[in-house]
Amino acid sequence: MAKRDYYEVLGISRNGSEEDVRKSFRRKAMEYHPDRNKKADAGEKFKEINEAYQVLSDPETRQRYDRYGHAGVSGNGGRTSQDFQGHDVFGGFGDIFDAFFGDFSGRTQQTRAQRGSDIQQSITISFEEAAFGTQRDVEVTRTERCHSCKGSGAEPGSTAATCSGCRGSGQVRRNQRTIFGQFQQVAACSTCKGSGTVIASPCTSCNGGCRERNKRKIMVDIPAGIDDDMQIRLSGEGDAGLNGGPGGNLYILVTVKKHAFLIREENDLLYELPISFVQAALGDKINIPTLHDPEPLNIPAGTQPGSIFRFKGKGIPYVNDSRRCGDLLVAVKLEVPTSLTSPQKKILKELASTFGDGETTTTGESGLFNRIKDTFGTTS
Repeated sequence: MAKRDYYEVLGISRNGSEEDVRKSFRRKAMEYHPDRNKKADAGEKFKEINEAYQVLSDPETRQRYDRYGHAGVSGNGGRTSQDFQGHDVFGGFGDIFDAFFGDFSGRTQQTRAQRGSDIQQSITISFEEAAFGTQRDVEVTRTERCHSCKGSGAEPGSTAATCSGCRGSGQVRRNQRTIFGQFQQVAACSTCKGSGTVIASPCTSCNGGCRERNKRKIMVDIPAGIDDDMQIRLSGEGDAGLNGGPGGNLYILVTVKKHAFLIREENDLLYELPISFVQAALGDKINIPTLHDPEPLNIPAGTQPGSIFRFKGKGIPYVNDSRRCGDLLVAVKLEVPTSLTSPQKKILKELASTFGDGETTTTGESGLFNRIKDTFGTTS
């Protein structure tokens, strides 16, 4: 839809003076102001009037408009309707309303409840504590409600007096004369900052600030199955809020120490079992260490390097479901002796001569790690 001529919008001639622009704007703005005019199109007309006024009230912008029309001011000097996209009618013209009326809508900046700040603390726990869960006392330094004045800001034994400036309302009303006439502005009382009360004798412990810094020990429940770099959130255990606002949160960042021989992969555990050539060839029964009691493992005769045995439910519990646990995976690693005696070498040579071609082939160390990765579902 084509824009109307700004002179036509304000109802003045092109030779109209700055005073003509101002008077016409004042008259039409009063007529179509949405707070006065309840017609459906009042807001759009007021927006159009305001746009025309901002262009024609500025000599430089008006000169460009006279020479080039709307193209001379669109997006370059003078605020056009495009400048207010994404705002409602009242929010879009907040600046000019404030200039004429102060806070025309009657909004105030009364003291509001404020949520306290979040804080973070780090702790380090053992591998077993992470697996089974534990409790820890964590020392934090946080802002709390003043113990002396109980957060009132007044010295114990004294009371806050009703503000004489606003008579306890927290608001003051001022009559302001504008080009539209006289309007009443409502604002937060500057004496009491909108609280409605004045503290004559501020608390000596917090200097009337209502809060103080303290060290506290907080018992933290660490759930079974928690992993390294996870966080625990304790709602409301952060800094205290202001004016009755809720406290912030305390976040506990957990670091888990590594285990001596177990490797964690999500909720599964990996144990690398070294066995000799003889154990692999003839078989054996070995006790496997776990996070609980040792578990017996039967090594079948002819076990190859890289073979993996699974113990169901012997891994790490799930944080959100302690009834479920991961598995313990035992990966066989063949230990090759680094030095042999002469009799041992002779026996091995005699043994080797009894094997046919290919019978001594094994998967090798690379096969071991590849099978571990395949079991965990990882890639190199």
